[in-house]
Amino acid sequence: MSARTKARKRALDILYAADVRQTTIPESLAAEAQRAASEPARMASWLYAREIVDGVVDHREEIDELIETYSQGWTLKRMPVVDRAILRIGIWEILFNDAVPHAVAIDEAVEAAKILSTDDSAGFVNGLLGRIAQTAPPAPAAPAAS
Repeated sequence: MSARTKARKRALDILYAADVRQTTIPESLAAEAQRAASEPARMASWLYAREIVDGVVDHREEIDELIETYSQGWTLKRMPVVDRAILRIGIWEILFNDAVPHAVAIDEAVEAAKILSTDDSAGFVNGLLGRIAQTAPPAPAAPAAS
């Protein structure tokens, strides 16, 4: 598993924990920061996880509005908590992180949904993020494999 995939999982854990425990994301982030301080081997994934969470917090209103707009009949409150977190991360990567190609952001989100959510979630996540990616400015191409 790549460092970025691990970081996405950590960010997902932070967002999920805040939602389930009904605490703020900064409180959940602080708890994870304490854990990260005692695990220097995981520092690479921690830095990107923090970047994701900070980005989601900074753009939360816009991200949630896009989820509501493109989810076709599903309100945020009606969605599984894990799906909300996955979508928030995916949208942040598509719209606000030029270092991640759209296809990579979508693939990572779909894989997370397959593993962590309901049978229908992967298709839902793929469709919603695909529609958002179509309206987003083009992302850089993925680097060629060597």
